Amino acid sequence: MGKIIAIALNTFRESIRDRIFYSLLFFAVVLILFSMVLGNLTIGDPLKIIKDFGLGSISIVGTLIAIFVGIGMVYKEMEKKTIFLILSKPLARWQFLIGKYCGLSLTILVEVVVMSLFLFILCYLYSRDIPWALLYAIVPIYFEILLILAIAFFFSTFSTSFLSGMFTLSIFIIGHLTRDLKNIAETTEDALLQGLSNAMYYVLPNLEFLNFKTRVVHHLSITPAEVILSIAYSFFYTMAVLLIAIFIFQRRDIS
Repeated sequence: MGKIIAIALNTFRESIRDRIFYSLLFFAVVLILFSMVLGNLTIGDPLKIIKDFGLGSISIVGTLIAIFVGIGMVYKEMEKKTIFLILSKPLARWQFLIGKYCGLSLTILVEVVVMSLFLFILCYLYSRDIPWALLYAIVPIYFEILLILAIAFFFSTFSTSFLSGMFTLSIFIIGHLTRDLKNIAETTEDALLQGLSNAMYYVLPNLEFLNFKTRVVHHLSITPAEVILSIAYSFFYTMAVLLIAIFIFQRRDIS
């Protein structure tokens, strides 16, 4: 356990210093500020627009960090040959991979917390009230990002950095469309299309299961059981993806 913690802390320090992290975080802050400006210029409830843009910024920027930093963390070690020095020590490959994942998970947690605090402050300045109900959307967003991070790690164990990014981004997009694709396929008589859509629906992650943003913004009912169930779904899917990634990484020839 100590080896995993050491790798995780080193990864956290490395990723925090990465310019990509700060540039994406800056981009997110700009988006949230833009939402406040747009809220003042739009007819309707401006606070809803601030919340909607803020939650969307946390989700998008967190996902981009998971993809761009996540895919490079393992691939960069192999490209620079530093992985040989690391694995020459009494350190198992699975410990290396899990340590890297935990370190980046901590990095993303910092990003989500900072942006969430910024969003809460904006909402308070605008309405003199802290909308704690946003946590019903923010917590699942964090676990969705962790799932995307695990998928990025999975692809980085056997593919190039560019392809890993493309594959992960594709799964993120499809993961929010699987239910719609399945519904569309059910209206057709094409057996191949129906089979393909069903396979995508049951195999790929259903990220809409973790999407509570619209319901939170519009004050629709959300029970704690729904949030807990969605987090459990994300947790077990993430564990499954990491186990497959470890299985591939253990058998990969990196000499």
